[in-house]
Amino acid sequence: MRRELCSLAFWRAVFAEFLATLIFVFFGLGSALRWPAALPTVLQIALAFGLVIGTMVLTVGHISGGHINPAVTFAFCLGSQISIWRAIMYIIAQLLGALAGAGILYGVVPPAIRGNLAINTLSNNTTPGLGFVVEMILTFQLVLCIFACTDSRRTDLVGAPAISIGLSVTLGHLVGIYFTGCSMNPARSFAPAVIVRNFRNQWIFWVGPLAGGALASLLYNYVLYPNIRPAKEKLSIFIGTYDPADDWIEEPETRKRRSLDCPDRVNKPFSM
Repeated sequence: MRRELCSLAFWRAVFAEFLATLIFVFFGLGSALRWPAALPTVLQIALAFGLVIGTMVLTVGHISGGHINPAVTFAFCLGSQISIWRAIMYIIAQLLGALAGAGILYGVVPPAIRGNLAINTLSNNTTPGLGFVVEMILTFQLVLCIFACTDSRRTDLVGAPAISIGLSVTLGHLVGIYFTGCSMNPARSFAPAVIVRNFRNQWIFWVGPLAGGALASLLYNYVLYPNIRPAKEKLSIFIGTYDPADDWIEEPETRKRRSLDCPDRVNKPFSM
């Protein structure tokens, strides 16, 4: 644990999560603003969110794993893929990055265009309970896709994980926008809510994605494709004391970069 927290690579990964989330929120929210010349369509917003997440996963995946989402980080921690200390620092970095991205967008967009800064809200007579279920389902399919396309145990051709993850985000928006504006990411919902000071139904966009991510993690790692690592090893990864995996310690001779501090995902650069 001490070795991880004192590693330059660890803090570089934390900063990568901050930067990637900043860019993700800036472009994602920016695509949903209501410019008079051309109002955004559902397809435009869905593609923008999918493209920016795919781009950021490709950009920082080899540095931090490219989570860019507290729900994804929580799911990976629950699945014993990263330590709880890394998860905490990632989530803090993601929230701060999202706030920075939303703040920059708020500052550069004309006041007449800002509106509510594309905050997530319930629409089309969606009740809070239904909104929670929708967010849980949307995030469930995203996290399940992430685990499946980044699993190093697979021997079949899985294509480009960054593209698959981006398409999964696009898919969620094509449906979810009509219900909740489609969050799937607590940081994406939290940041504009803070900027415009509107926290109505904010719990939906935290509890729903976290529950969906947790369900996907448990289903994939313990039912669909169980990980046979010993319980003691899983616990050591979770609390940050796993010794053999030097994924976050830079090796001058090889300069290898790995995505997660989990030995069975070595050289698998994308995890979102």
